Amino acid sequence: MSAARPLTALRTLAAIAALPLLLTACGYGSDSADDDKQAQVAAGAEKLSADEVRIGYFPNLTHATALVGVEEGIFQKELGGTTIKSSTFNAGPSEIEALNSGSIDIGWIGPSPAINGYTKADGTNLRIISGSASGGVKLVVNPDKIKSLKDVKGKKIATPQLGNTQDVAFLNWIAEQGWTVDAQSGKGDVSVVRTDNKVTPDAYKSGSIDGAWVPEPTASKLVAEGGKVLLDEADLWPDKKFVITNIIVSQKFLKEHPDVVEAVLRGSVKTNAWINANPDKAKASANKALEQESGKALPAEVIDPAWKSITFLDDPLASTLNTEAEHAVQAGLLEQPDLDGIYDLAPLNKVLKAEGKDEVDDAGLGVK
Repeated sequence: MSAARPLTALRTLAAIAALPLLLTACGYGSDSADDDKQAQVAAGAEKLSADEVRIGYFPNLTHATALVGVEEGIFQKELGGTTIKSSTFNAGPSEIEALNSGSIDIGWIGPSPAINGYTKADGTNLRIISGSASGGVKLVVNPDKIKSLKDVKGKKIATPQLGNTQDVAFLNWIAEQGWTVDAQSGKGDVSVVRTDNKVTPDAYKSGSIDGAWVPEPTASKLVAEGGKVLLDEADLWPDKKFVITNIIVSQKFLKEHPDVVEAVLRGSVKTNAWINANPDKAKASANKALEQESGKALPAEVIDPAWKSITFLDDPLASTLNTEAEHAVQAGLLEQPDLDGIYDLAPLNKVLKAEGKDEVDDAGLGVK
């Protein structure tokens, strides 16, 4: 994939603005749910500048930083007497709406909803303040129908939703093969079938699709049904890294409670370090949180390969967000958005420096 040029114009197509651009790397459906589990505040712990901080994330593995950080009490330890209250979401637009309305202060979310949320609000509502995860997206196919990448032509391949992160990536890959597909209808040399992740495995079993370009754990669910991984999207990116989950914050909350934001970022950095140092324990912790928050744990044959394909990191991989936006432009789903100021990485870099870690870069898209 080529490096993206700076993005300078602004406007999301009306058709796409009306669509719920699902961060399908991170969930199913479109509703949110309050998490019944309340963090335990240590007796006598000193409050920060806010009584509580409300965070949002998806009950999915690509949001394991939030799942594990809450489950293990890492965030609460950093927040002291300030209570953490969590809510789960199943779609990016509903989380952006919650952030815009003040229902949450900080959220884990992916590139498409972050880009669209920021541009639709003319850059006034959110900042990306950290990375969280990379990878975890694969092209899984029926091996009886598709033997090689060239065999994808003429087949029916699912993506989670028109204009979502994986849909854009697949449309870009199709164009790189020299094939043509109408982005809106999904018709062309490949039939792009927009299918909700929760029904994609059934669609695959019924034969109504021949494969899918999907995030984890859907990809591993398809493999468990006999599918074959034909392509890992990470192989298309420099250093095999691309943003799949970021941390965003309301600009209002960041301005009024910078100490709370910094505490959450310390919790995120320490959680990622614990995940990477204790992968098996972290995987079990994430699965326990999934069971509590979504009612169902993932079986070993799904969670084990899915977990291995996700990298948890603090770097937001800003240049790849820029590239993903450019791919949406090239697909005709966006006119070039102005992403200047979408990042504020100063609080994260302060935390990273204190932890003896390297600072991260905003690819020229930070607040001036």
